[in-house]
Amino acid sequence: MKSPHQNTWYYRLLFSILVILLSIKHEKSLAQQDAQYTQYMYNTVSVNPGYAGSRGHISIAALHRSQWVGLDGAPTTQTLNIHSPIGYRGVGLGMSIVNDKIGPTSETYFDIDFSYTIYTSTEGRLSFGLKGTGHLLDIKFSELDEYSVDQSLQQDIDNRFSPNFGAGVYYHTNNFYAGLSVPRILESKHFKSGPSPTVAKEQMNFYLITGYVWELNPNLKFKPALLTKVVRGAPLQVDLSANFMLSDKFILGAAYRWDAAFSGMLGFHLSNKFLIGMAYDREITELGSTAFNNGSFEVILRYDFITTKGNIKTPRFF
Repeated sequence: MKSPHQNTWYYRLLFSILVILLSIKHEKSLAQQDAQYTQYMYNTVSVNPGYAGSRGHISIAALHRSQWVGLDGAPTTQTLNIHSPIGYRGVGLGMSIVNDKIGPTSETYFDIDFSYTIYTSTEGRLSFGLKGTGHLLDIKFSELDEYSVDQSLQQDIDNRFSPNFGAGVYYHTNNFYAGLSVPRILESKHFKSGPSPTVAKEQMNFYLITGYVWELNPNLKFKPALLTKVVRGAPLQVDLSANFMLSDKFILGAAYRWDAAFSGMLGFHLSNKFLIGMAYDREITELGSTAFNNGSFEVILRYDFITTKGNIKTPRFF
């Protein structure tokens, strides 16, 4: 029987091998995926540029996610975004920074979002968005020396830059929203070196999001939501969530990521302007049963710069 120390070393070795497989693939392109979010409904501009300016005022949000806490090299993500309508009717602008790290790989995205909205009815708004991206890729192959005997993995990748662009369509009313987007369209090859060619390649991530808010009574709202992500070379991701908002202040919800995880979510509006949201994921895969995987944690802070009393009656639920 293995000792606890031996079991820990064994699992860490397996995870390190997993990181290598996620980071590289010889003579083929890696199906890199965008960062994952449980509270995507509060971070929509990160995946759909059509959302920029749709809240009707300046909105700024910061998110941190720690995935598979307890595993060395597990993914961590930080995002910071700000967006707003501007003086010309129907135009929205936004900026965001996303930092995503897994094992020896670190990626940073600098995004500029532009949207144009047309009125389809008294409540309906249809927005078309464009996203411009600058991408920095950093890979420390030297950190894998303990586990890798591949001689082609000797040279680190330091802040390799590549541009990209994306697009999205977003429709919403007072109670319903739906969007389709591809945040990064160019399938850029980030590097190719060594005696055995190694290529890391961006893949297009297709997003479909939708949700609806039911007012069950004056003090209780219910919102089911869906996110579907499609990436070539990766399993289909389907996130289903259900949230309740009590007295326009407290949010309580749960989510299910198909064949991957269950999540619990909490939120609180300190005011009409300031939202704090938290989420906890528990894997239902074999990885979730490991002794030192303590689940995934996520926290988001969002502040809306509302300047007039008539600008908003109650906090919007999306």
